[in-house]
Amino acid sequence: MRPLLGDEEALAVAEVVRSGWVAQGPRVAEFEAAFAERMGAGHGIATSSCTTALHLSLHVLGIGPGDEVVVPSFSFIATANAVRYCGATPVFADVDATTGNLTADTVAAVLTARTRAVILVHQAGVPADTAAIEAVCGGLPVVQDAACAAGSTYRGRPAGAGAWLATWSFHPRKLITTGEGGMITTDDGVLAARLRRLREHGMSVSAADRHAGGGAVVEAYTETGFNFRLTDIQAALGLVQLKRLDGIVARRRELAARYRLLLSEVDGLRAVADPPYGTTNYQSFWVLLDERIEISRNDLLAALAAGGVSARRGIMAAHTEPAYAGHPHAPLPVTELLTSRSVILPLHHELSAADQDRVVQELKDAVTAKTYGAAK
Repeated sequence: MRPLLGDEEALAVAEVVRSGWVAQGPRVAEFEAAFAERMGAGHGIATSSCTTALHLSLHVLGIGPGDEVVVPSFSFIATANAVRYCGATPVFADVDATTGNLTADTVAAVLTARTRAVILVHQAGVPADTAAIEAVCGGLPVVQDAACAAGSTYRGRPAGAGAWLATWSFHPRKLITTGEGGMITTDDGVLAARLRRLREHGMSVSAADRHAGGGAVVEAYTETGFNFRLTDIQAALGLVQLKRLDGIVARRRELAARYRLLLSEVDGLRAVADPPYGTTNYQSFWVLLDERIEISRNDLLAALAAGGVSARRGIMAAHTEPAYAGHPHAPLPVTELLTSRSVILPLHHELSAADQDRVVQELKDAVTAKTYGAAK
């Protein structure tokens, strides 16, 4: 991944620096409104990361010790960690083999009397079937972890639209970036106001509003809050990036279609694709190696690296990491297959046809050499 950054971003950041107001302020408010509108939500609440956005979302749900929250193990570890931050227990559910997402069946299999919420991840930008999962949850809150999903769609609307709470990431590996940073979107105005207070220490009046008031304003601290703020420097970057989103998605989908065509010649590879109910932004382009391909995932990564191709292991499985050693979980056969046999290939806005040809050729050479004993 390589973020798409240019002179317009540099100028926007420089303007904020010259203004003297670099902390959370008017640019953050502007970015919140613009992002929420683009994602089909009523309100946006900027945060320091998607991890803090998840933590804050669970906090306002009252999640705490003794509670269980259903999450996919097949996700970046922050998804499960956010549950632990609240003192609750993450319960790992398996995922669909094609999308890498939770399904109604895999969620239903692990619901218990102690389940208080579900975190649904739109993994690598592939939208999950939100309505089906919400239906099986029977009123339990569903927090949508849309960290990777800006620009993806679900049933004709932006992924995350209509969510009671959806969380987003602006890390440089995402389509649009603020360096670090995140967002919560919601249609609930009362909840949005509380989230804004909590991300700024629980202050009754934000620092920006206090300074803009022009008089003596004494704030109150109504509940224990957090320092989860975004800065105006980051928001200025985000506003420019947001204008690029549609073009970035279109380019990534074009590149992904070409990858899929080139890789169709390789027996035993299955590439990520759109689900029937939506479209992916191809935040990551991953391929699954089936049993016909003898080379291991790690050996393939090593062979690609030797050929000058920077690939990455597929989506991690949190339950296999040392941080979750001994954590009880139901059988997760699909998760373990996907995480051990998938590879993420290079994909970014400026990737050329020649770059793609080289990636595919190196991959073909590595697979052929192992499977058929041919020399490169």
